[in-house]
Amino acid sequence: MVMTEYTYVFVIGTGFALLEAFNNGANDVANAWATSVSSRSVTYRQAMVLCLVFEMLGALTVGARTASTIKNGIIPLAAFQGNPGVQLLAFTCAAAGASLWVQWCTRHSAHVSSTYSLISSIAGVGVATVGAKGVQWGWNNGKGLGAIFAGLGMAPAISAVFAAVLFMLIKMVVHVRKNPIPWAVWTSPFFFLIAGVVCTLSVVYKGSPRLGLDKKPAWYIAAVTLGVGFGLFVLSALFFVPYVHAKVLKKDYTITLKDAILGPLLFKRQAPEDAVDAKVPNYAVVQHDDSPSEGESQSEEAILDDPKNPEKKKPGRPAQVTPESDHQNKKLILAECHQGGYNKLMLDARERHHAKLRRGRGPLAWAMRTLHANPMGAGSIYEKHNVITLCKRLPAMPVVALLYGMHYDIHGSQVGIEGTPEGRRMQRVYETATKYPNEVEYLYSFVQIITACTASFAHGANDVGNAVGVWAAMYSAWSTGKALTASSPVELWQIAVMALTICFGFITYGYNIMKVMGNKITYHSPSRGSSMEMGAAITVLVFSQYSLPVSTSMCITGATVGVGLCNGTLKAVNWQRVGLLVLSWIMTIPIAGLIGGCLMGILLNTPHFQ
Repeated sequence: MVMTEYTYVFVIGTGFALLEAFNNGANDVANAWATSVSSRSVTYRQAMVLCLVFEMLGALTVGARTASTIKNGIIPLAAFQGNPGVQLLAFTCAAAGASLWVQWCTRHSAHVSSTYSLISSIAGVGVATVGAKGVQWGWNNGKGLGAIFAGLGMAPAISAVFAAVLFMLIKMVVHVRKNPIPWAVWTSPFFFLIAGVVCTLSVVYKGSPRLGLDKKPAWYIAAVTLGVGFGLFVLSALFFVPYVHAKVLKKDYTITLKDAILGPLLFKRQAPEDAVDAKVPNYAVVQHDDSPSEGESQSEEAILDDPKNPEKKKPGRPAQVTPESDHQNKKLILAECHQGGYNKLMLDARERHHAKLRRGRGPLAWAMRTLHANPMGAGSIYEKHNVITLCKRLPAMPVVALLYGMHYDIHGSQVGIEGTPEGRRMQRVYETATKYPNEVEYLYSFVQIITACTASFAHGANDVGNAVGVWAAMYSAWSTGKALTASSPVELWQIAVMALTICFGFITYGYNIMKVMGNKITYHSPSRGSSMEMGAAITVLVFSQYSLPVSTSMCITGATVGVGLCNGTLKAVNWQRVGLLVLSWIMTIPIAGLIGGCLMGILLNTPHFQ
């Protein structure tokens, strides 16, 4: 029986639930992948593809099939007195409180936990529904609000310790050697072993509720995890070591990744006589390479002269700024910049990025040129010239919304704008970090890809329940017209919808969080990044064993700080950014709770006619 009188509530609640899932991807998933992108182990576009594959794989294959009706037991079911309408309204307000707060934070590049936001919003809804006495404020077997506050403080600190220990292991075994490259090559299988064990445990304890692996005996779990770890150890020794031996020790620039299938035969492969340097990526955070890529070889001036270009130069149009004059203008701005010049520098940097995007010939370049050539005029939007301009801009606006994030300069924005206080602060942070050879970092980029993909798999398998759980509960109450029991079933199509929405949020809007994470906290590199991700995974495993709520995002932030401190000085960490992150975590609990609680209180007490 469908409660037709509450259909409008369900529709609104569905919208907020989807917005919550979108924000989950744009915030939590983006934060998880920020480490890998910041370390240059993968590009942002590669991260999008890997995230889509492993998030969906984890959600659809081993994802949870039941959703707790009241997240973590904060509100007892008896509080609703068997009224499905009140339950539907409560879940709608909880989703609204969480999604609105996380959306605002994501828009302003403030990282918060969507899980904590949802829990806090539910607590606010509980206060509005049954009063403060009906909410579980204590420990409640690790499910109450007391456990939430405990996890908020403990998880980042413990994660920092684990990550620091792992990085110091790499540092002592490899980095401090006089010739670290051979040490990195021959010891790499051991770090694959560590990554394999940690990642397998992460899947077993946090990402396999449907398979029930976490309920198996200890000997079974040990056999599975060690089997996977040693299996990865053997495979890396047979195929990875010969490949990187030829790549970084023999300097064989002709070898490709597909040649790794030859395994030990690569030891006998002769490098070219003119082999000088292996073609490994440059993992430096700051790279001064502004030359256009192959697809951007044409100058913006040439593209603007294209007769098909809507931004074609017209008589009387001022000449375009050349790169040389632009650089000179930047110097003049820096020389004259004081307190009032900061915003000008930021706008100038954004305009240079947009000008670079307009140089291409793809859909985004067309859309950016269209918007640039048709700015809104003076007066209100209903003025005739603004209505005409808006009609010209409308086709380009959704294209920019969908594709802008894929082309965003994550690394440039993480470094900071030259001449600004933040840029100078980041320069001081980077100067305190030791830069290791690219050949060494190249090896650990493979380890980091494994840890990042596993994190996405576990997130899709487990954390997607936070997004789908509330929506599934709303759907059940609306479609059956009955009050919910201890748990409600979750259909596969519901999980697929939420998982796709999470991936969509990461792909289109994740850059807002990624641009302030990673290198804006400390200096990143693949060896550092893999330690951070493994340290965060170990912390999540420990907390899961004691049924304590923990945010993966908070763990990776703590791990980032811990690895940054391994540089041997407090100056290696941007403490201002860390302080802002901690403040956003703390403010999440009261603000999300107030939004959800106020909405519920207003709607419950709104006068209505029988």
